[in-house]
Amino acid sequence: MNNDQMVGKFTFVLHSHLPYVLSHGKWPHGMVWLSEAASETYIPFWRVFNRLHEEGKNQAVTIGITPVLAEQLADPGFKYEFKEYLEMKQTAAEADIIDFEKRSEHEMAKTARFWLDWYRGIEDDFRNTLGEDIIGAFADLQDKGAIEIITSAATHGYLPLLGTDEAVETQIRVGVETYKKHFGRDPKGIWLPECAYRPGYHWVSPEDENGEGFDRKGIEFFLQKYGIRYFIVDTHLLKGGTAQGVYLQRFEGLRQLWDQAASGYVREKVRDEDIEKTPYRVYWVDGTTGGEGDPIGILSRDSETSLQVWSGEYGYPGDGQYLDFHKKHFPGGHRYWRVTDSQADLGDKGVYELGKVEERLEENAHHFVSIVEKVLSEQDNIPVENRQVVSPFDTELFGHWWFEGVNWIEKVLRKVDESPLLKPSKGSELIESLSEAPVVRLPEGSWGEGGFHYIWYNNATRWTWKIVHEAEKSMTLAARKYGGEEGEIKEILAQLGRELLLLESSDWQFLISTKSARDYAELRFNQHSQDFTFLHTLLEKISNGEEKTAEEWERYQAICQRDSLFADLDPNYWV
Repeated sequence: MNNDQMVGKFTFVLHSHLPYVLSHGKWPHGMVWLSEAASETYIPFWRVFNRLHEEGKNQAVTIGITPVLAEQLADPGFKYEFKEYLEMKQTAAEADIIDFEKRSEHEMAKTARFWLDWYRGIEDDFRNTLGEDIIGAFADLQDKGAIEIITSAATHGYLPLLGTDEAVETQIRVGVETYKKHFGRDPKGIWLPECAYRPGYHWVSPEDENGEGFDRKGIEFFLQKYGIRYFIVDTHLLKGGTAQGVYLQRFEGLRQLWDQAASGYVREKVRDEDIEKTPYRVYWVDGTTGGEGDPIGILSRDSETSLQVWSGEYGYPGDGQYLDFHKKHFPGGHRYWRVTDSQADLGDKGVYELGKVEERLEENAHHFVSIVEKVLSEQDNIPVENRQVVSPFDTELFGHWWFEGVNWIEKVLRKVDESPLLKPSKGSELIESLSEAPVVRLPEGSWGEGGFHYIWYNNATRWTWKIVHEAEKSMTLAARKYGGEEGEIKEILAQLGRELLLLESSDWQFLISTKSARDYAELRFNQHSQDFTFLHTLLEKISNGEEKTAEEWERYQAICQRDSLFADLDPNYWV
């Protein structure tokens, strides 16, 4: 690359996450989520990253894999279920071929053959090329320098609303430790769940009846403690916007949280607050500079490029030629229809035609890269070597929701590598190339609807937070009381910690609020809550020298077998 032509750097940040579903149902909610994502997203992305690496391409890829997802993909139970799932999808495709040919629906029969070949190829890659080790395959790509993998909180807990600093620290610590276990190195970056951040200030939970609260540490304190160099935020957090919308007027608890966050932010003004903040450069987080440890950098989402994908009105996935996500063929679940029109009813969807998507992908990829080049070329107030565009997305959007999206990413990566104006970069490269950066203080918020906590804390989910906060206090007290014990007490205490981590998952509130799988989310939340209470009672009983009953022993064993993630979890993390 001729650096005289370069206008800046670019990276995709892909956030890969699914809640813990092993042994918690199959269809329509449960294991099928994991199998769909593995076959439609994770393995196809591995193919792309591996192919580009073998061709010597410099890839602008920073991919997050949450600890709870890594634990599931590495679990023998997933590997067994996934192979059964792939065989089922092939059988369904074979039946569809026969059915469509009988009815002379040749275009749909052609697509059915595509699905048969697709799942045969995925199975062959999984069994033979990857050795049934998806996580190991991604770790190998990172070791070769093809991609960068970042971590997240253990079970994707919504950190700003967790009730204790011990709970926040344990989510982050387990995230770092699990990353080391699977990838053999320290993580450089982290995806904060839901891009949700909270600075330090006197915090009072809306569920605290006494309303006393306590002085909380900012999330950056724990990130620096465990060696994290950067995280990603939405643009409105960087600029200090008030994107809360109308939600504060509807829910008093949310208003209380907002008032606390706003007063904490205003009261502690940062020395550089008058600088004009932009998502096209790195900033250091105030409080992480000048002390022990490296400063922590902020990578901010570029809204202009992100809207090209996210927008329901004119985003690329809504192109009429692409495969429609919602309409599926019974009983196998394969898809044979195209988007047609983003507003079209399912009955009005046209038949999918494989040969018509390549031209659309090429055009969309070219359009996206041209926007990146244009946006960067306009940032005259930032030195070229410090300019960047960061485009973060949920990984599962590509391949699963937007089937052609993985191919679109590949085309974009190729064009970025070939562009004389762009330097493909990984997240840590954007940070490590800096000698200095402006220091800013961030307000509280997330990338969720309204920019604050509404999706996770509202009238439909408020009841969950009282339970979470009470469990967190119980866990900290139990860890202090029994953390030095060995044998059975320590094992029960560790399982108590696993149930708390699963209870804290932000997925339950998200699914309740969006109503996409509300019954399943409420069932899961209540199950982990009840199991936590049972284990806590059992712990007290055993510590008092009482014998457990046969029924108690059977239930305990079932919980341990079902929720077996984080095998090396140390309950002293909560002390």
